Amino acid sequence: MTRTCKILLLYPNTEMATLVPINLSLLAPCLQRQGFEVELFDTTYYRWEEKNFEQKKVELLQLKPFSYDEKGVNYKESDMYDDLRAKVADYQPDLIGITLVEDTYELGLSLLKAISGCSAPVIAGGVFVTFSPEDVIGHNEVDMVCIGEGEEALVELCERIARGEDYTDVKNLWVKRDGRIFKNPMRRLTDLNSLPYIDYDIFERKRLYRPMHGKIYTMLHVEIDRGCPYDCTYCEAPHLRRLFQEKGCGTYYRRKDTDRVIEEIRHLVGKYRPDYINFNAESFLAKPLSELKEFAERYKEIGLPFWCQSRPETVTDEKIRILKEMNCQNMQFGIEHGNEAFRAKILNRHYTNNQMLESFRIVERYGISYTVNNIIGFPDETRELVFDTIKVNRQICPTTMNVYFFTPYKGTRLYQYCVEKGYIDKSDKVHQLLDGVPLKMDSISYIELKGLQRTFPMYARMPEDMFEKIRLAERFDEQGNAMFEELKTLYYQQYFK
Repeated sequence: MTRTCKILLLYPNTEMATLVPINLSLLAPCLQRQGFEVELFDTTYYRWEEKNFEQKKVELLQLKPFSYDEKGVNYKESDMYDDLRAKVADYQPDLIGITLVEDTYELGLSLLKAISGCSAPVIAGGVFVTFSPEDVIGHNEVDMVCIGEGEEALVELCERIARGEDYTDVKNLWVKRDGRIFKNPMRRLTDLNSLPYIDYDIFERKRLYRPMHGKIYTMLHVEIDRGCPYDCTYCEAPHLRRLFQEKGCGTYYRRKDTDRVIEEIRHLVGKYRPDYINFNAESFLAKPLSELKEFAERYKEIGLPFWCQSRPETVTDEKIRILKEMNCQNMQFGIEHGNEAFRAKILNRHYTNNQMLESFRIVERYGISYTVNNIIGFPDETRELVFDTIKVNRQICPTTMNVYFFTPYKGTRLYQYCVEKGYIDKSDKVHQLLDGVPLKMDSISYIELKGLQRTFPMYARMPEDMFEKIRLAERFDEQGNAMFEELKTLYYQQYFK
């Protein structure tokens, strides 16, 4: 007799980072479609850091000040680990699944250690696991890891568990059993159109609240494609693409059919009543123009304002006009670096600054707000190179600008480059994009980069006759901090209207 299978999903998340993960929002309905029970333990609203991600962005002038108070979003006052132990004791899961990225790997392990007495097997998945399976399965708290995508593998695993069958040969899984590890081959990649609709019901309703430009929106996150066609050296997507090709799994970069996406959006809008939609695509405008036109015509039936991300070299006047007619309100672009030669050599991004600036002028002409992403602290970077990026930002008019640290994620070419150059040790741990990892290089120090990070928006927007004061504000001593607070107040008043 087949019994059911109860799955508890764990989401170790950066504190107060409210972007809802697509992976768990898909895994849950995949399992529920087969009759399995699914519940979630989410760490988003627990205190475990000195300052949360959104607060740091506000203090670094990367996010307009906002308040969750109007939506009743606040921290949980109970202990995260006690709550997890109580959840496990009450729910009695047959399987515990945890998704891991490098930023929250240590948090995830601490959660598993807190419930190490539980009899349910633990499976770990996520991009970090795919790149570091030996490390993850080496922990006593982990019984299995999933390499690559998990929608089909997790369902098959739960079917085996429900029937009381052996599961050591499930494709995509490495399974630890009786002192050995069964390393199974990878399966073909999933047809995105065959997946169930995204479902956010395992999350608290308030997880759909998302700050943007000082306001709080109920935002849907919709997957329209998976993967990326580009080959940036600091990104994990190219490695995933090569891995799937080498294993004969198929093409990683896939796009959903237009009909499927529109049907899914209609369903989600009817169910969750959002203010805004975020199209979860690495580069929204990378799709062929014919597909964009087809999608635009269908989306006009929905008409909700939306946010999307793309790359400067994908911009044309016609494409941005189409987005404007669709009710695109906000876009995000990765500048990453402002020096053309450095950007091409180190980042493998090949376009000129003039091309990039013309792209932003097109977006500005159509009145679409946009955010730019900048990264500082790349290997071999210098102060002068950081100012090349600042100079580009001084020539454009973004609503906000993000200034992240280069973060050497495992699975990227720049991670390997940093290891080979001795800039990092393999044991170094990343935290998040706002902090990166201190590289052991002579060209610029980590503390100087931190000073440039917090003053970057000032340099990018304030007049040059204030540069002397801004330079003082880079310093983390009493005088520098006082100047930073003075200039921060002025920045809020003048540039966050």
